[in-house]
Amino acid sequence: MKSFGDILVLMHTCILLFSGISIQALTYDHSATTECLLEPGNVQYGGGIIDNPEFDHGIRGWAPFGQAKIEERTAAGGNKFIVAFDRRHPSDSFSQTVQLEKGKLYAFSAWIQTSGGSDTVGVVFKSPRGQLLHGGLVIAEHGCWSMLKGGIVADFSGPAEMTFQSKNTAEIWGDNISLQPFTKKQWKSHQDKTIEKVRKSKVKFHLRHRNDTAVSDARITIKQIKSAFPLGCEINQNILNSTGYQNWFTSRFTVTAFGNEMKWYSTEKIQGQENYTIADAMVEFVEQSDISIRGHNIFWDDPVYQPDWVPGLSREELQKAAEKRMESVVLRYKGKLIAWDVVNENLHFSFFENKLGENASAAFYARAHQLDQNPVMFMNEYNTIENSEDEAASPVNYVKKLKSILSYPGNEGLPAGIGAQSRFGPGQPNLPYMRAAMDILASMNFPLWLTEVFVDEGQDQIQYLEEVLREGFSHPAVQGMVIWPTSPFSKCKMCLTDIHFQNTPNGDVVDKLIDEWSSKAMEVASNHEGSSETLLFLGDYEVTVMVPGVKSSMTFDLKVTNDSSENFIHVQMDELVPNICNVEVM
Repeated sequence: MKSFGDILVLMHTCILLFSGISIQALTYDHSATTECLLEPGNVQYGGGIIDNPEFDHGIRGWAPFGQAKIEERTAAGGNKFIVAFDRRHPSDSFSQTVQLEKGKLYAFSAWIQTSGGSDTVGVVFKSPRGQLLHGGLVIAEHGCWSMLKGGIVADFSGPAEMTFQSKNTAEIWGDNISLQPFTKKQWKSHQDKTIEKVRKSKVKFHLRHRNDTAVSDARITIKQIKSAFPLGCEINQNILNSTGYQNWFTSRFTVTAFGNEMKWYSTEKIQGQENYTIADAMVEFVEQSDISIRGHNIFWDDPVYQPDWVPGLSREELQKAAEKRMESVVLRYKGKLIAWDVVNENLHFSFFENKLGENASAAFYARAHQLDQNPVMFMNEYNTIENSEDEAASPVNYVKKLKSILSYPGNEGLPAGIGAQSRFGPGQPNLPYMRAAMDILASMNFPLWLTEVFVDEGQDQIQYLEEVLREGFSHPAVQGMVIWPTSPFSKCKMCLTDIHFQNTPNGDVVDKLIDEWSSKAMEVASNHEGSSETLLFLGDYEVTVMVPGVKSSMTFDLKVTNDSSENFIHVQMDELVPNICNVEVM
């Protein structure tokens, strides 16, 4: 049943359409949850192009898929939903034919339940030629409703059969199903609006003389020194001996991670013989450049990427070696890192769990935090936001694993972080799925970073790299991004520079975005009340105030934050003593 608020939204949409105003006014809905609820959440976008999304009209618009039978049921509280029953095959379900338009982006959401136990349920769009577009999945439960949120990019125009798949053949229940199309222009508009809202803040200056009269027509020069948003790239040991590499890197980025130099197989190639010479030198160089470091990594759960001597260790020997490694690397760089990738890729791999028990990763997080309380402790995984078909690393499985780690004794209050590597293939990135996946991860309220942004070689690599970076920067939950890999010293599929450290086209895209996401140097004037205001990207600024007709001026530092109460600047000028003033941040 539609709520009064839903009806108002639909009426407003109709008014916009009939008045000739573009549906550009439709905003994206970031809401998401991984909680299993007794009642399904509201339908998003009024269902979009889905016919009968809330089942107010029986099963109109819906059909059985495969050998399933379908029917409408009504819960004790009166809520109506659709059920696929007598399923013989995991693909048997309910379905609806939708019309897709090539190039449009489609945001999907639904509320799903099963008739028994727990099951993974995904949404699939099938073209008449059998092409499958996977839109996302959820771990559905019996007795409560789980939100399936995802999306697709249509690479063809025409009808597509939207249906659902599961691992088992228990009944699938569905409600409040939505599929909302967006044009690329609308999608970009949402990105721009979010950037204006979350990456910028209004700054107000109020200038007074010593006698408390207004300073009018003062010139206020504003120059950004540093962005508040951490944007960086991976570096390797070649930077230590290349001035060109150093200058290129330090002139652009504010955060980094080392490609291999901190990893266990680099620092202890022979058991008992640790060598941190290269990693130490890189840390020293980066610190001197006032650039933050993400520690990558303490352990890697992939059995292929262990020191050669590790796989042959007994359980007891591995436990001792792992503890030695943990203490060695964490204490060595204590106070120097903003984050650690504690156990890399432990959704796809389980080397330490297989050797030391199912709680091995969780215990590593607890120990790392015990040794150094300051860094954010990240899970770092690939395909969580990139690939809607990789069930192992899906957002819901990521959340499930992180919750398991946090429930381990000693991990209460752990400063956890969500690391989405963002290593995309060569084709069109599924931006609706990427955004939906970030929405789901953001529902945990931990810092979310894109930690290894990469787009594989392909005809449109430059365009796709820009799309991925824009999607990350414009998401309100993303707190930093690191591009990976970037240097031309080894085989590099996405180099940002050539061997002479001149930008490649990929590097030009990154520079363009850095410039776009920075405030240009500007000069504003105070009005007759001594006030002036402007909108600035968050970050550090140098501000100079000059009063007309006198020699009094002042330069001071300003930090623009997303707390608007901190961005009211009161300046009292002293015209008797040049270059002296009082600056008060209200």
